[in-house]
Amino acid sequence: MPLTRLAFECDRQASLPLVVQVMHAIEQAIRDRVLRAGDPLPSVRALARAKALSPYTVADAYQRLVASGRIVSRPGSGYRVADVRYASTNQALRWIAPALNAAWLLSDVFADHSVPIKAGCGWIPGEWIDESDLKHAMRALGRLPGSRFGGYGHPFGMGSLRDQVAQILRRNIIPAEHSNILLTQGATQALDLVVRTLLRPGDTVLVEDPCYCNLLQILRLAGLKVIGIARTLEGHDPDQLEQVIKQERPKAMFVNTALQNPSGTSLSYEAAFRLLSMTHKYGVWVIEDDIYRELAPEGAPILASLDSLDRVIYISGFSKSIAPTLRVGYIAANPIILAELARTKMAVGLTSSEVAERIVSNILLEGHYDKHATFLKSKLADAHQRVSASMHEAGVELFHAPGAGLFLWGRLPIEPSQSAHVATRALNHGIWLAPGSYFRPNDQESSWFRFNVGTSDNPRLWDFVRTLRN
Repeated sequence: MPLTRLAFECDRQASLPLVVQVMHAIEQAIRDRVLRAGDPLPSVRALARAKALSPYTVADAYQRLVASGRIVSRPGSGYRVADVRYASTNQALRWIAPALNAAWLLSDVFADHSVPIKAGCGWIPGEWIDESDLKHAMRALGRLPGSRFGGYGHPFGMGSLRDQVAQILRRNIIPAEHSNILLTQGATQALDLVVRTLLRPGDTVLVEDPCYCNLLQILRLAGLKVIGIARTLEGHDPDQLEQVIKQERPKAMFVNTALQNPSGTSLSYEAAFRLLSMTHKYGVWVIEDDIYRELAPEGAPILASLDSLDRVIYISGFSKSIAPTLRVGYIAANPIILAELARTKMAVGLTSSEVAERIVSNILLEGHYDKHATFLKSKLADAHQRVSASMHEAGVELFHAPGAGLFLWGRLPIEPSQSAHVATRALNHGIWLAPGSYFRPNDQESSWFRFNVGTSDNPRLWDFVRTLRN
């Protein structure tokens, strides 16, 4: 949209905050029909640059306008003026919070763009995606002849991308070749394939407490007995781990090695060696979910490297480093296990998307992937500083301050029994919080909440949290 259509200037001497001035200017342009239903708004960066504003001021104004129903946010196409033809002319548009229930949290939240502040989400902000490389990769895909899309693709996934993944793993001292890699529709499908292939209803498995919430749902659907092992700052309590393994004889243990979801912690080398020693001793499979590796500082251990893919099955993907909508994950394992996993993959969903795999492969071929990962690390490090300070000022206790990765795990100044009520209150203010109960093996109530630093750098969020102390 031409910026000339938004002919306004912000008055820094006025008592009205800049964010409100931006909102009023856009609302006036809509009333005057300078902006009509469906018209795109300038990108956050473009408007900020044109008006000499902070991008955070513009982003906050856009989010408030989304909450009021004036504009809508669409992934991939930015912000547009909302179509209000079917709204009552006698009633101002009002945002209504969705019902906070399991169905919304597990599925609808991913499609619900009406919640302006997604403090509890699990993905990088859309503004941080490498738009140039992504569009270039898609244009390259569009130049292929249609006949190249005439089949389902290979059961193990696109061969050249598997080679590229193996090369990435070898850089991390994981002994991977083409034959060790199975591509999947994201890391979550990879976890599901491992569960379906290695485990049977009634089997016992160990998870970290807290851990990835979708993993818990996968394990419950599979009819497994789930036991939590407390995640500490450096790993797991070795005495508790060995006692539980001896008593329960689990078939597998699921571990987030680096920048764990939701605590943000990373295993120490000592904890990693202890874990592998015990699981080898008792014949326990270790499923290493290492999806945040590209965001982690150098030096965090990798179980698959220490184990050489013997009894460790390694899972990762590109949704955290390239784009969430590119559901491209992978499994690295010994070839015998990998063949079984490929059979399961074909049985429950046929091949993974070669279109998405080609896009990822093209991005890796361009050679800018490492540079973008460095950019993300820098953005996240800056966000960690700001959000950690905001949490401290709002009276939130930090479990760990990693300075890297997506997440901070914070305890709000409330009783555990109040967590669901607080999450519902927050949603009525346009804020999505992620209570700790979602990440606990038995849905235990908790005062701890997960915060995504990329989406939590918003004064409205911390204004709300400060009200909890009253």
